[in-house]
Amino acid sequence: MSGIYLHIPFCKQACSYCDFYFVTRTSEREHFVQQLLKEIQDYADTRYSEETVKTIYFGGGTPSLLEPRQVEKILEALEQTFEVDSREITFEMNPDDVTEPFLADLRSLGVNRASMGVQSFDPELLEFMHRAHSSEEALHCLELLSKSRFESYTVDLIYGNPNQSNEQLEADLDKLLPFNPPHISAYSLTIEPNTRLGKQVELGRIAPPEDDKVAAHFEIVNERLSEQGIERYEVSNYSRAGCEADHNSSYWEHENYLGLGPGAHSFWWDEKAYRWENETDLRSYLRNEDSKDKEQLSLEQLAEERLMMGLRTRLGVGFEELEQKYDYTLTDRQQQYLTNRQQEEKLKVDDRIKLTGKGIKIADAIILDLVTLH
Repeated sequence: MSGIYLHIPFCKQACSYCDFYFVTRTSEREHFVQQLLKEIQDYADTRYSEETVKTIYFGGGTPSLLEPRQVEKILEALEQTFEVDSREITFEMNPDDVTEPFLADLRSLGVNRASMGVQSFDPELLEFMHRAHSSEEALHCLELLSKSRFESYTVDLIYGNPNQSNEQLEADLDKLLPFNPPHISAYSLTIEPNTRLGKQVELGRIAPPEDDKVAAHFEIVNERLSEQGIERYEVSNYSRAGCEADHNSSYWEHENYLGLGPGAHSFWWDEKAYRWENETDLRSYLRNEDSKDKEQLSLEQLAEERLMMGLRTRLGVGFEELEQKYDYTLTDRQQQYLTNRQQEEKLKVDDRIKLTGKGIKIADAIILDLVTLH
């Protein structure tokens, strides 16, 4: 098994763009941890506990609202239940939660990768996104992180905000890059329907950013990071050589992983492939009423997913892999489509299909076209 994902569903407040499952009442953290320990232990002596765990990821929500003693209990339960040989234990944190002792405690527990949700240093943008931290807290947090024993960490940045200028994005990068982060996740703001931002757009109070403006931001991020030796290896992920996120690849490459906590997804493929999701309801989770409806996935579904995820990465997808692992052969229409896009310099085709820098800008459109032509 490649990974275990732990969904910690607590947040101080709701960010305007977020559609992950979370609750803002944090009083039930201890009750939640006890139930999470039970869910972990329920996997003991099952086929899921036989594979070696290579990566552990604390996501959310806001994992940094947990206390170190609670994190310690969770890691101990994982060690007791699974064959853990983790090369990467990632812990998401918000700047307003981070102190020097907190980082030291996490590092002493074996957490070796931090994921810092900065998003922006601009006070107006932070207010627009309804982030809980200030620009000063974000800078202070990065100072603490760069001086800590965390050799590996990533910083989240969001661009393509409505009314965000190129100059504001450049200023964010000017503040971030002097810290020499080994990894950056830079996301174009996505407007999801059931979020605070989505509702404001629906009501006409906010106009979403124009595509050419988002494309300009994408170019700025690519150029500035590349100048610093931080190269894109997936549409939204950039790293220095050797600092790529191991856990993410388990999703992109269809390796087995378990999701624990309310709203967490799992994927398991041995003889047959299944995906399931824990119910997105903390109360049901705490009452142990969570029912897991497993969806069986066909080889064609898996192949299409592999194309969708793999073409977003620097490595692309190999023809041999598609044929041997997924029994998937491209049709004449798909082959012709690839030839046409290659002539437009949007992708390269040899024994693999890879999007070029020109193609990656419209990755979603290319992938959708390719899949629907099968």
